[in-house]
Amino acid sequence: MTAKHPKDTLTTMSELVLPNDTNTLGNLMGGRLMHWMDIAAALASMKHCNCPVVTASADNISFENPVKLGNVITIEAKVTRAFNSSMEVYVKVVGEDLPTQFKYRSNEAYMTFVALDPHGKPRKIAELIPETEEEIMKYEGALRRRQLRLILSGRMKPDDATELKKLFFEEIIKK
Repeated sequence: MTAKHPKDTLTTMSELVLPNDTNTLGNLMGGRLMHWMDIAAALASMKHCNCPVVTASADNISFENPVKLGNVITIEAKVTRAFNSSMEVYVKVVGEDLPTQFKYRSNEAYMTFVALDPHGKPRKIAELIPETEEEIMKYEGALRRRQLRLILSGRMKPDDATELKKLFFEEIIKK
């Protein structure tokens, strides 16, 4: 398996917000946006592992600004870290009012995907090597975010979360 870089997984997707995509207030429905985010993140994951993937989790999808009917959204997804069979993907959504040329952040999230073998079982994936300062920062934070996800899902005991412990206890130990 050949290691890959985050830039190899970059996926950019644009959608025009049509009447069928909106709620009664004329805003893009959150479920529709999450659907599009899931597709973009899955594509980024598939670019990394070259096989089918399934969504394992989506972290705190907070909506900063509503996206209005007729606006365009651009979704960028990029793998931030690869583990044994899972990948964390950072997803950023920007809205744009084309007539006024106004761009605004809609939301962002981290999503996790698992690579599957031909039998539908998790399979080992290639390493991800970050290059830029931002990629390195997201890569390093990915292990802490993963441990938090595992604790919240009941698959890890808080005492085993070594990276999270460092955040809270390293300063105390140094004193």
